[in-house]
Amino acid sequence: MFKSLKSDIPASIVVFFVALPLCLGIALASGAPLFSGLIAGIIGGIVVGFLSGSQIGVSGPAAGLAAIVLTAITALGGWENFLVAVVLGGVIQIIFGILRLGIIGYYFPSSVIKGMLTGIGIIIILKQIPHFFGYDIEPEGADSFLEPSGENTFSAILSAVDNITIGSTVIGIISLIILLLWSNVLVKKGKFFEIVQGPLVAVVVGIIFYLLTNTNETLAIEAAHLVSVPVPDGFDSFIGQFSFPNFSVITQADVLITGFTIALVASLETLLCVEATDKLDPHKRVTPTNRELLAQGTGNIVSGLIGGLPITQVIVRSSANIQSGGKTKASAIIHGFLLLISVIIIPRILNYIPLSVLAAILFIVGYKLAKPSTFKAMYNGGWMQFVPFIVTVLGIVFLDLLKGIGLGLAIGIFIVLYRSYKNSHFLHKEGEDIDDGKIKMTLAEEVTFFNKGAILKELDRVPHDSTLELDVRNTKFLDNDIVEILEDFAFKAKERNINIKLFSERGIVENPDSFVTFFKTEKKK
Repeated sequence: MFKSLKSDIPASIVVFFVALPLCLGIALASGAPLFSGLIAGIIGGIVVGFLSGSQIGVSGPAAGLAAIVLTAITALGGWENFLVAVVLGGVIQIIFGILRLGIIGYYFPSSVIKGMLTGIGIIIILKQIPHFFGYDIEPEGADSFLEPSGENTFSAILSAVDNITIGSTVIGIISLIILLLWSNVLVKKGKFFEIVQGPLVAVVVGIIFYLLTNTNETLAIEAAHLVSVPVPDGFDSFIGQFSFPNFSVITQADVLITGFTIALVASLETLLCVEATDKLDPHKRVTPTNRELLAQGTGNIVSGLIGGLPITQVIVRSSANIQSGGKTKASAIIHGFLLLISVIIIPRILNYIPLSVLAAILFIVGYKLAKPSTFKAMYNGGWMQFVPFIVTVLGIVFLDLLKGIGLGLAIGIFIVLYRSYKNSHFLHKEGEDIDDGKIKMTLAEEVTFFNKGAILKELDRVPHDSTLELDVRNTKFLDNDIVEILEDFAFKAKERNINIKLFSERGIVENPDSFVTFFKTEKKK
């Protein structure tokens, strides 16, 4: 982990600047104290970061839980009562982990996960456009089409055009230019530009711009368009921002139901994010999902005990971490410490950062998640890949994250049942007890994403310095998800000195360069 600090530290700074407004915005949207969002971000970074098995995932407060929190605070009779539900939610998540329910994450098809990433990318861009132009009526971190003010995603953009703040827009454009110039030109010019990240430069320039134009009638940026971190007067005031659960209500039915709801939704969001971040990971590492539930549960217990919002692993911060070159969990942990140090030492300086600068940073994150090439690749993959993908994207943009994923999953299940209702799905394995270094696996006639968990488990058990004989001669339908698993395994097989022999109707292929290319060619035969 320490060998990667030269990559993890710059990445953690970027994640810090992305996380800061999201923590505050989600707290505001949840009707909770602003400091509770920062607590959740700090605990998600430090506590969950240490306990998690994910190397590149980042945890913190999630927009998907904002509506639940907003309703529950009132229904349970206050913030301290709600914190009891957060603690209970964490306990239930730990039980989920012990019961090994993390396997649920493997049953979401690849097309839905890619649709989730793309939909989030689009919604990030659309939701940040108003902030870029200095129209900050909605809090950061919203992901629902309908917004609390009565606006929707697109009407808010139109309103922003009619309410442009000149200073915010100017520094937003300057920041965007810095970010594009840094990533496309300057980063190739020398080590300095690799170590010092563009987002950090953009934020520093934004603070300087605010201070220099503070008295200018045209370019001055009002406090409403800046980051708003609570500023304590002293140590006692800082400690006073923490809240503690009222455990006298722990036996009330509505508290127990809310706790279970938090555990269920937070676990689902986490497992989806784990699946998505593992796909984005350049090293193709696989996160242990049951350990992740244990880490998230512990994080929620700690967060609830000291007055924080519920925590999940979150895709926006995780993808920003990956795109910024984060290599290990150190980047997530360091970002948590940066949040802690900053709210103690420099809250006033943080409050000089224009929200439009952070919007420019999120534009880049959103674009990298929703590149046009992704739409082309999914379309070329055929209708069974494209339909669940596009339904998920549209559901996220026009409804919200969980509803979009639910729609995509429903379509994906229908397509799989349509294609495979005639045949059973299985993985046949032999050779475990034969000490000749060979493992033989035969795939069934029809293999779908329902088989992901079993196949991943068997491939992970293939020993180092062995030969895997993979027989697909009788396989008529091989889901794209399984092809991607084989593609990832081929990458890891080289590191584990595993020789792969692929038996197909075209003959025997040893260590194919690309399973994706091979099976595309096979389909055309």
